[in-house]
Amino acid sequence: MSNSRDSGETVLAFLLGGIIGGALGMLFAPRPGKETREKLKVLLEDLGEKAEVLLEEGKEKVDDIVQEAKGKFSSQKERTR
Repeated sequence: MSNSRDSGETVLAFLLGGIIGGALGMLFAPRPGKETREKLKVLLEDLGEKAEVLLEEGKEKVDDIVQEAKGKFSSQKERTR
């Protein structure tokens, strides 16, 4: 369980780093301001969509962990009676 969470955090860190790096690259690229702003707008919209997906996946993982813990707690509680 711990390794799964660690690898998920690593993937998230790489994704965010890549997106931030891409945004900075576009900001400093030699393009007209209007074109750069439009590309940045698209990039940020994409980032928002990806963040929503990652957040939903994270919520699902937390729910799974909570349900698993509840099940283990209930079975342990029954054994002690």
